Amino acid sequence: MANEATEVLANFAASLKYEDLPGHVRENCKNLLLDALACAVAGGHGDETEQVAALAGALAQSRESSVIGGDRLSLAGATMLNGFLITAVTMCDTHRSTLTHVTPEVMPPALAIAERDGASGRDLLVALAAGMETMTRIGIGLDYPEFRKRGWHGPGVLGPFGGAAAVGRLRGFNGETMAKAFGLAGSQSAGTFAAWGTPTVKFHQCRGALSGLMAALLAEQNFLATKEFLTAKDGGLYNSYSNGGKPEVAIADLGQRWEFEQIALRLWPSASSTQTMNTALFDLVEQHAPDFDKIAKVRVSLSQAVFDLHGKLQNYKAKFDALISAHYVAAAILHDRALTLAQFEPARYDDPKLRRAAAELIEVRPDASIKGNNCAVEIEMAGGKKLTSFCEHPRGSYENPLTRAQIEAKFRTYAKGVLPDAQADEVVAAVNRLEDFASVRKLMELLRGEMQKAQAA
Repeated sequence: MANEATEVLANFAASLKYEDLPGHVRENCKNLLLDALACAVAGGHGDETEQVAALAGALAQSRESSVIGGDRLSLAGATMLNGFLITAVTMCDTHRSTLTHVTPEVMPPALAIAERDGASGRDLLVALAAGMETMTRIGIGLDYPEFRKRGWHGPGVLGPFGGAAAVGRLRGFNGETMAKAFGLAGSQSAGTFAAWGTPTVKFHQCRGALSGLMAALLAEQNFLATKEFLTAKDGGLYNSYSNGGKPEVAIADLGQRWEFEQIALRLWPSASSTQTMNTALFDLVEQHAPDFDKIAKVRVSLSQAVFDLHGKLQNYKAKFDALISAHYVAAAILHDRALTLAQFEPARYDDPKLRRAAAELIEVRPDASIKGNNCAVEIEMAGGKKLTSFCEHPRGSYENPLTRAQIEAKFRTYAKGVLPDAQADEVVAAVNRLEDFASVRKLMELLRGEMQKAQAA
């Protein structure tokens, strides 16, 4: 069975039906869709959004597909730009065990094809489930620690499979065509941690979305591709990107246990690996309201892996550095008692008081006793009193999930200035009743805004 992982997953994605989805899985799909849309409407604030919009506009000259919060572009251009928008300001989802963002790769091609074809909301819901489950299943089969040792970055490697599965399901692929789509998706799998610390890591996501779209559309033309891409001995994903992987894990309890439910959401912008730190700090702020000016020292303890990524940026440069700097984020939370995109505008992160606090007040250190993304925080007050908090499950995780109301609030917060309030309310209502929505074209019409028009002015 393990040697047939590609075929098993292809047949699963191709045959998945609405009735196969338990109620909690359907609702989780809606949560993930609405969260992705919230991230996308915020994405116009990304420093590199204008550059990616220019690239997306250059891919083709047609205008059949909607840009979230924008106007229209080609099918390929909208898929790429929407993928970037979801990840542009560093607050999209993360699949925990593979540290991989999923919605930027799955949602855009699915929305583009569903809009083009006039698919129903129910069709879209099934396609999103197929794409996210396929992508996360392939991810857990990689043996992530071995995959990571080789320097690979999950979104660009795994994303094409998720996008291809979602599009293939919308287009009614059979298992054989879906397997070919996976072969074509895998042939585009790329992206390494050499890009860390630069916006290129976000490009991995949007390029993964476009690769998934191209893989499915080419497979639909009966383009010949390997149907055993995952386990092929010479060049297969698991053998080339890992140590042979664990293909049996990828297909165990398929359709019974839903791996994509392990996707965590982010209530706040900033790196996914530091959401536990954010949670621990907000817990202390909400319980004790410490006076910032009376804090003598803040000690943040992270695992070595998380420290290496986020614990060395006390002298951050600009917005992207600030978003991934544990020092700055901790200082902003404690000073402002808030963490939204407002904390990542130049007027805020360049404030001398916050820069000084990040460099001198906040101590971030590796701790061998801290595992995974867990985090311990100690705040020492001027009088010697110490406030402590430990977080294993951040807000937004499977064990500590966000409510639909919190996700709706996130969407409305970032939709302001992009969509009229009444239009934002209609989007929320549409996602909440997605099964009954006649055509995704109406949803995408609601999501179009003024962003690209403003950029073009």
